[in-house]
Amino acid sequence: MATLSAFSPPTWPDPNSAAAFLTDPTDPTDDNPTSVVDSSDDHHDPQSPPNPNHNLHNNNPFSSSPPEPAPPAPRSPPSLFHVCFNQDHACFAVGTDHGFRIYNCDPFRELFRRDFDNGGGIGVVEMLFRCNILAIVGGGPDPQYPTNKVMIWDDHQGRCIGELSFRSVVRSVRLRRDRIVVVLEQKIFVYNFADLKLLHQIETIANPKGLCAVSQVAGSLVLVCPGLQKGQVRVEHYASKRTKFIMAHDSRLACFALTPDGQLLATSSNKGTLVRIFNTLDGTLLQEVRRGADRAEIYSLAFSSTAQWLAVSSDKGTVHVFNLKVNSGSSGNENPRSASDPNLAVSSSNSSLSFIRGVLPKYFSSEWSVAQFRLLEGSQYIVAFGHQKNTVVILGMDGSFYRCEFDPVNGGEMTQLEYHNFLKPEEAF
Repeated sequence: MATLSAFSPPTWPDPNSAAAFLTDPTDPTDDNPTSVVDSSDDHHDPQSPPNPNHNLHNNNPFSSSPPEPAPPAPRSPPSLFHVCFNQDHACFAVGTDHGFRIYNCDPFRELFRRDFDNGGGIGVVEMLFRCNILAIVGGGPDPQYPTNKVMIWDDHQGRCIGELSFRSVVRSVRLRRDRIVVVLEQKIFVYNFADLKLLHQIETIANPKGLCAVSQVAGSLVLVCPGLQKGQVRVEHYASKRTKFIMAHDSRLACFALTPDGQLLATSSNKGTLVRIFNTLDGTLLQEVRRGADRAEIYSLAFSSTAQWLAVSSDKGTVHVFNLKVNSGSSGNENPRSASDPNLAVSSSNSSLSFIRGVLPKYFSSEWSVAQFRLLEGSQYIVAFGHQKNTVVILGMDGSFYRCEFDPVNGGEMTQLEYHNFLKPEEAF
């Protein structure tokens, strides 16, 4: 059961506005009858978090004149708890042991940071494209906010303007311009963004990673989450009020990704050898590609904007780019097969061994990546496609930022175009 509240005055920005960071949001009133609203400017609910403005660095409310400039105290690089791209991969957000930061991908630069003095650990930061609204959850050994609350942060006001409270730890949050999706260990809550009204609850199998994906096309909400069985994916088509279950793998789900229109779904299991692409409307398996022969933990999957390419990162330290032979919006390929088909292998028409694929194990007729980029093993990396053609952006939990280019015709090793460490001290930017 979730509870929610809005802090006074209940100024609720319009998530559909084109406002960028630090611009004026609109202020419709939160009329949710289940909200707990504090109408006094002088009163702070003991259960509500303090005004974060009081904790920001270089903000001394007791001084009437600017203090004398002093050299900044040396500070060790922060510990990184969370990193994720925004919905169009133009920016990324990181949560650290003392706050959060927002960066632009191309050109690479830090847009802003919020560092908290007291506690400060942030375990989840979810952006809403480039607007000033964020969803944040406390994290780490000294969290800034309780780990069972989603705080709605308005960076124009520099404070939290609302919260959603739950009885268990929040694993992840997904935002659309019209919805807030909160993922717990075994349940998902879908809220209307405008008034925080609860619209839907979904029960899932144990989901410690907080796996969930939502489409971003206006007017057509598709939500993907684990089902109630091992390896099962649940697809909610809200426009048509249809639910589709896909038995994607025999073992537990490790990762999945959705195209912005919600029509194509890429999935991987905890074996990490194969990635499967499905049509979300009918559950048809459209294509299967192979990352490798040995087990791996898949950290991220990402479609290109045209769904021509799929990028995969894993604990093996290599980012792979695969050529997809399906188009977002198509109902299938020439020979689609149902996800219930026990033989889930999709043969590659380009395989040189296609003439004996019926004799050799399907490993030999697998579709392999066309381009690769080698990274150091031992750190987690996530990947997305850049806004420049044939580029990928790679983010590491060690603070690394890579921008690479791949050859769509000849493939092979990618070319590194750019590298930064976004955890370096502020003066590095």
